[in-house]
Order: sequence, then structure tokens, then C-alpha cells
Amino acid sequence: MRKHIVAGNWKMNNDLAQTQLLITELKRANKTSEAEVMIAPSFTNLWPAFESLRETNIEVIAQNMHFADSGAYTGEVSPGMLKSVGVKTVILGHSERRAYFNETDALLAKKVNAAQQHNMRVIFCVGEALADRKAEQHETVVSNQIKNALFHLSPEDFGQIVLAYEPVWAIGTGETATPEQAQDMHAFIRKTIANRYNQQVANAVSILYGGSVKPTNAKQIFAKPDVDGGLIGGAALDATHFFEIVNAF
Repeated sequence: MRKHIVAGNWKMNNDLAQTQLLITELKRANKTSEAEVMIAPSFTNLWPAFESLRETNIEVIAQNMHFADSGAYTGEVSPGMLKSVGVKTVILGHSERRAYFNETDALLAKKVNAAQQHNMRVIFCVGEALADRKAEQHETVVSNQIKNALFHLSPEDFGQIVLAYEPVWAIGTGETATPEQAQDMHAFIRKTIANRYNQQVANAVSILYGGSVKPTNAKQIFAKPDVDGGLIGGAALDATHFFEIVNAF
């Protein structure tokens, strides 16, 4: 059975004091849930977050990482550095990384390989821009992102991948794909995986929706058969709202 996952991507928000305050609020709001719960603070706050949440069911994950183990890569963070502070899952391929930092499918494939070598789980983001959807190229764009960065993996290694579909036009805009649009794309992604591997592999992959998920729409989105959870942005910075989403299953 596929895992339900709700992951909060804090992006470049919250200094140390703000992180500690939000974690206190998250611990207060936390309840037993059938979903795996994750938060992705900034690099500087990963260790304090891990220490604070060590005895809870909330996993601390990273927003990004470099593909190299070490070297002259000023400002970068390696897989080993993340693992040394308790991080076992990393978000890769977020649309903001692709857009603002020119991350390509080829680069992301190297990062995925590095995560695999360090036995780290990857939440791999895919999604189309508004122009792609208007041109009815959204399926082509998403399938290419998956094929180029992930389809060199063995079926066993693909088991370490969680996919997150994030329509770029619905991130931080207040716009949201309808539950039907989300379901259609998630089903297409699962079919794409089945065509490359097999239906068993496809059925085992958790596919999250990331695009302005809120307490008011989470239940409708999560009710769709191929939507296995959410990658949450703005709403993850409010403990009450975040756990309303976590408990929307």
C-alpha cells in the first residue's frame, strides 16, 4: 500500500528563533496520523529541528543538496553533511530551483544518483508552467522531466523516489489545480512509470500534489485515488493549518 505523505517546504523562511517557535507549535498541534509528516527548514536550522523533533513522528528533511561528496563548491551542502545531522530525505527539482538556479534534468539526475548512493529518499518535483498547459504540452513537459532525471534508475532504486507534481502556475499564486486536474496528471505520471517499469512499481510510488494546498481544499484533493499527499508551501508555516492538511485524509 502506498504511503500518504505531507511534507512542509519552508523555503527561505524562519531564522533560528522562528524555527524553534514553529516547531513548538507543531509539537503542540501534532496528532497521530496515517500520513508521514515531514518539514524542510533551511540548511542552518536542520540540526536544531532534528534535535527538537527526534522523539516525534515528524521527519526533518532538506530542501536541496549538491551531487558531490566534498570539494570546491562554495556554499553547497553534500549528502554526507545532511546525513550527519539526521536528514534522510531530500527535495530535488523544485520549480524554484529549476527557474532561479538553472537546474537542468541532467544536473538533477546527478543529484538523484548521489542521494541513491547515500541511501537517501528523494521527493522529486515535476510540473509545467502556465504556457505549457495553455499549449496543451503539460503532459509532455512532465513526462520528459521524469524520463530525463529518473528513468535510468533500476526498479529497486525507483522505490526510493517520491514524486511531487507541482503545476508552476499554482505555486504561491493562490491558484490551484482542480482536484480533477490533479488526479488527471497524477494518473498520467503513474501510467508513465508503468510504461517504463511495470504496474507494480507504478502502484508503489507515492505521488504528492504541490500547488497552493490549503486546509479548505486538501480533503477534496487528497480524496483522489492517485493523489497520495501534498508538498505544502505557505500553509506549512502555520502549525494549525499544516496539521489540518495532514489530517485531511
